[in-house]
Amino acid sequence: MWKTNPAKLSSFFVFLSLWILGFTRLMGLAQNNTTSIPVNVGVVLDLETGFGKMSLSSINMALSDFYASHADYKTRLVLHSRDSNGGVVDAASAALDLMKNVQVQAILGPETTMQANFIIELGDKAHVPTITFTASSPSLTSFHSSYFIRATQNDSSQVAAISAITQAFRWREAVLIYVDNEYGQGIVPYLTDALLAGNTRVAYRSVVSSLATDVEIEAELYKLMTMQTRVFIVHMLPSLGSRVFTKAKEVGMMGEGYVWIMTTSMTNLLSSINASVMESMQGLLGVQPYIPRTTELEEFQIRWKRKFQQENPTVFDAELNVFGLRAYDATMALALAAEIAVNSTNSLIFRNLNASANSSTDLESIGISQNGPVLLRALLSTRFKGISGEFQLVNGELHSSAFEIVNINGNGARGVGFWTPERGLVRNLNSSNSTTHSAPNSSILAPIIWPGDSTSSPKGWQMPTNEKKLRIGVPTKSGFTEFVQVTTDSNTNSKKVTGYCIAIFDAVVEALPYAVSYEFIPYAQPNGEEATYDDMVYQVYLGTFDAVVGDTTIRENRSKYVDFTWPYTESGVSMIVPITDNQNYNAWVFLEPLTLDLWVTSACFFVFIGFVVWVLEHRINEDFRGPPAHQAGTSFWFSFSTMVFAHRERVVSNLARFVVVVWCFVVLILTQSFTASLASLLTVQRLQPTVTDVEQLIKHGENVFPRNSPLVPDVSRAILTVTEGDKINGIENAWLAKQSNCQDSSTSVSSSRLSLNSFWGLFLIAGLASVAALILFAAMFVYEHRHVLKHSESRPSIWSRILDLLKIFNQKDLSSHTFKKSEFNDRSGQGPVDISPNTHSLPSPSNYDHSFTFFGEQGTPSPDRGDTSPNVQQAQEMAIIIEHANPDQEQPRTPDITHENN
Repeated sequence: MWKTNPAKLSSFFVFLSLWILGFTRLMGLAQNNTTSIPVNVGVVLDLETGFGKMSLSSINMALSDFYASHADYKTRLVLHSRDSNGGVVDAASAALDLMKNVQVQAILGPETTMQANFIIELGDKAHVPTITFTASSPSLTSFHSSYFIRATQNDSSQVAAISAITQAFRWREAVLIYVDNEYGQGIVPYLTDALLAGNTRVAYRSVVSSLATDVEIEAELYKLMTMQTRVFIVHMLPSLGSRVFTKAKEVGMMGEGYVWIMTTSMTNLLSSINASVMESMQGLLGVQPYIPRTTELEEFQIRWKRKFQQENPTVFDAELNVFGLRAYDATMALALAAEIAVNSTNSLIFRNLNASANSSTDLESIGISQNGPVLLRALLSTRFKGISGEFQLVNGELHSSAFEIVNINGNGARGVGFWTPERGLVRNLNSSNSTTHSAPNSSILAPIIWPGDSTSSPKGWQMPTNEKKLRIGVPTKSGFTEFVQVTTDSNTNSKKVTGYCIAIFDAVVEALPYAVSYEFIPYAQPNGEEATYDDMVYQVYLGTFDAVVGDTTIRENRSKYVDFTWPYTESGVSMIVPITDNQNYNAWVFLEPLTLDLWVTSACFFVFIGFVVWVLEHRINEDFRGPPAHQAGTSFWFSFSTMVFAHRERVVSNLARFVVVVWCFVVLILTQSFTASLASLLTVQRLQPTVTDVEQLIKHGENVFPRNSPLVPDVSRAILTVTEGDKINGIENAWLAKQSNCQDSSTSVSSSRLSLNSFWGLFLIAGLASVAALILFAAMFVYEHRHVLKHSESRPSIWSRILDLLKIFNQKDLSSHTFKKSEFNDRSGQGPVDISPNTHSLPSPSNYDHSFTFFGEQGTPSPDRGDTSPNVQQAQEMAIIIEHANPDQEQPRTPDITHENN
């Protein structure tokens, strides 16, 4: 039975599709052959290398695909290839030949930065655009050539991504390893600035020649091993980088604790690195431009690989890298721009220059392309979605997009995250949870396998095992030996260093996650006298000491030369100062506890509260009646006497009692605060500091290191470990508790003046209570005597009616219980009247008060009032009381109360 082979059937259909596609393109070219306009384009590549062959294959495929989909275009790019042979001179010679003899309208290439330098100058002179898709050094931008087009990303665009990685893992130092040529040096200023912006210092620059031998590379690596920094950023091409990584593996620099970061120079060409070198690169991080994985890209890779194998049958395992994709897109952009330019000018003319007869070179005979400016403008404005992503030129360079962070594992690279200019480090580009410009954090990236198959993030530095001991300087002094004391053993003549600061330092070193060897070196002047602390700190800057331990005060001038760790004492400013008692008090010192606004507010409230109490008590309380002067004095006396709670006047109104209770609460707090402030002002000791500039005295008792020392963050973390535990208590008790005899002035502080800001809430409460009481009293009074405000013929104006109300207010409220209770006493002069049923005697009616009084005196209503007078009302009430007291007797007639004219 005949069986169909699926693989062969698939191959047959693919071959048939390609044949039909090729036939269709051939027919289209044949139909337009008579009308097409050839546009000469030069290609300068190293055609003997796999990279050059890959790039040329991509360029040819781009032209084939472009004109297959744009058969109606009247222009056709005609390629003229030249071999650069990998040299600068050959590349320049090839470009000169293309411009002079072929009169090309543009040049694709060259590959390297050094080759591009001279070709850019030639293109600028001949107005021929030079389009490179590989030369990425930032140094080429310095030429400021209008005809230089970089169809790839500038190396400087990746430095922010590398800096974000160092920030995420908090690496404070890094070593740059780069090739010693213009390509390697071009990125260094940009990378250094980006790292510094992320608080990472470039500790060393390792420059490796492109012609360096394995012995020279090994010697440089051994030099790096003696340093503390373990973060290395490598920027070189794979030809040299492969040798560096192989040697690093041999000398033991690919183990745990090391960090290697590759720039795009090697990450973009990982496919060209053989398996043995990849074995030496395990655990490395790399940065590469992000290429979206699309169906078009996958289809193109399949077609390219098949075509490349047909054209280069001797080359096996060829892989298409990002530069091949850039070559494809750059050719597409040039073909599109050529069509636009020719449609604008309808001519491709080179204006030849008349070379001088004495000219010894061909440079002066190069013509000028008349179509160059138009073609350049068309190129700069071209924008489309290419096979490698969005193609858009900004300032003559490909627009910078996202970068992918990869981790070398096995035979390839595994993506662990991305970096974009807008969002920084992110795990996934499509994630909506990432915060814009969030602080870099290592947790953002996917798990990384570091060199040595370690999964824990390296610290970025470590103490080399073959490095000398740290030289720790300590002050030699006679005072304050509790902090640092240097003694000499009479037998061995050796120095012994002890003290609180020394014990703290020993505990901190023990808390470090690695071993650090050190020795204490007493510091004094050559004649044996005590040296200044400034001199001792400056010795760290000079390199005499690696660090200084002691009771060294941190000052602004010292911080210029050294770095300080986290303080191991309480945070804040501490000063040791002499105590001086200021006895220059004046006669008005008692006014100082309160500010002027508080004094004025208090006085106003005393007057206001006296007025409120007078209003509420005037009609019902004899203590607040009498002549005007007496009433004013009594009111103010009552208000001010509450300050010492010595008021004798009774308060009978509930509203007045409510106001007085609130006011007494305010006065209590105010007087107590005044007393405390005045006592503190008169008795507390005044401290006169010897140093008054806080910027010069920031902290006290810390460890000082050289600027940007990697020990600083680790020692600071170890200090926190010690101070947060119980060990610090033992050290303080051992060195400071028993030996410290200086006076503790922590509680001796000078008091500050009390202001209205501290009491405005109390005054607000008292004011609201008083105003509320006044409003309630006024409402009740007006309502009780509302008939006075009614219109009547005897009182035609509202003002007269208001005056009547005021007259009523000035009178006694005889209906008040206070007057009812005391009425019998006042009339009989014998005390309370017994109104029990057995009592038949009544007070004499002659004792009643029938007289009128005017404003300021005890008064009764004016004669024109139509209502019953208070005296009549009182007599009626007395009659009712007597009637209930003796119902069996004949009730006397209510005495007639008549108005007597004075």
